[in-house]
Amino acid sequence: MYRLLRAPFRPVTYSRWLHLCVPLLLLAIWMFINPAWPWAPLLIVIPFGFVPWVRLAEGLQAQFLLTPSDRGSADSSISTAPSARWSDRWRTLLWLEIRLVVAGAAMFATVWLPVMSVELIATALGHSLTADPMLQFIPPRWAAALLAPVPVIVLFAVVVLLGEVITAIARRLLGPSAAERLTALEARTEQLLERTRIARELHDSIGHALTVAVVQAGAARAAQDPAFTDRALKAIEDTGRTALEDLERVLLVLRESTQPASQRPTLAEADRLLESARASGATVDARLTGPLEKLPGPVTREGYRILQEALTNVLRHCGPVPVRVRVEMTGGRLELEVTNPMPERPAVTVGSGSGLRGMRERAALLGGEATTGPYEGGWRVRARLPLERIR
Repeated sequence: MYRLLRAPFRPVTYSRWLHLCVPLLLLAIWMFINPAWPWAPLLIVIPFGFVPWVRLAEGLQAQFLLTPSDRGSADSSISTAPSARWSDRWRTLLWLEIRLVVAGAAMFATVWLPVMSVELIATALGHSLTADPMLQFIPPRWAAALLAPVPVIVLFAVVVLLGEVITAIARRLLGPSAAERLTALEARTEQLLERTRIARELHDSIGHALTVAVVQAGAARAAQDPAFTDRALKAIEDTGRTALEDLERVLLVLRESTQPASQRPTLAEADRLLESARASGATVDARLTGPLEKLPGPVTREGYRILQEALTNVLRHCGPVPVRVRVEMTGGRLELEVTNPMPERPAVTVGSGSGLRGMRERAALLGGEATTGPYEGGWRVRARLPLERIR
């Protein structure tokens, strides 16, 4: 009852009414052509149901007039795509047939109920009715005055009811097919994975840059050597510039800009990470073997981030200590290992935080694994990323 009382004040009531009246144009034209066959329009629309773009047009019209609040939403219950399969074409044909039938009921309510209200008003005013009135009996004037609003109220009730019915049918017959829902789900999953990747990118890149800057600044202040200070400032500048480039690329993705983002760093650029760690005071023993430039894109990019996070953790938790880095392509997979000695009192409890979890997640997404933990009195990060599965 509350919905019925609120219906005259809702814009969607009138947009659904308009949607119900659109097929009346076809029915009205046919009534002028051959009123003896009122059911012929049901046959006329059959060929149109099999045209793929008719489903697109009907979906746009239904979404615009029946569910305007869902218009443009990724979760819209009405599809706006052409028919891709025969099941979509049959559903479109059934929709066209049902829409014509419901339009016929809407035509009766829209035309005859207001006429009845006008006749009641005329009776209440004492005017004589036409030769063929809608009213089957002529009520007294006082009763006609009381009954005059009833057909209008019934009209709104019928319009609201038919609007709800046609909207439910549209969601059923024009709603996304199983294939479209699967495609939308895959797109949503890709979007969520992309946002998760962006969060990791920001954590790894900005965290690495800030760690290097803090370590370099502290070392320069402790050394009180102008030459060392110059090198430290140069390392801070290079690391900061790289972090700004990464930040700009991530922000471009977040803005959904049409401009392509700059290329993500790969293991072919691992020397930049190693030099940054050396400039921070760490002694880095690195051995990179194999044609790293030929690695599959996902492997080389995620491998770079794993190496970056591993070196960042060394500088953050252990300071400028000796670091052993091994990167090798062997047996159809990429082996990455970073080991370092543990200080007597680490600055932060190792093994906690989002960095180590992010490394494991990166490896798991590629079908590999990453392990972190104590190793021979020190700490080791080891990642194994398969190559064949990615190719």
